[in-house]
Amino acid sequence: MRHFLALAAFATVLGLAGEAAAHGDVKCEATRADRRPSIDLQKMLKTQGWTVRKIVVTNGCYEVYGYDSSNRPVEVFFDPKTFERVPAK
Repeated sequence: MRHFLALAAFATVLGLAGEAAAHGDVKCEATRADRRPSIDLQKMLKTQGWTVRKIVVTNGCYEVYGYDSSNRPVEVFFDPKTFERVPAK
């Protein structure tokens, strides 16, 4: 059982490393003055059934960590001016 847990943890770390590499491709051009408050994005996602754990700014985009309406873990980027989803490349 311990070996299985260790393998699962290692696989998770590898998966997160792949996600981290994708961050370099995401870029939002909104100036700080043009950004809408992240709390407004959190409220919008909550009305859509999401659970937001954390929102950070990455390359000018809002990066949301949490769970979508199907309770699947997500790490998604949004334009801070329009709240449109920005695809990670």
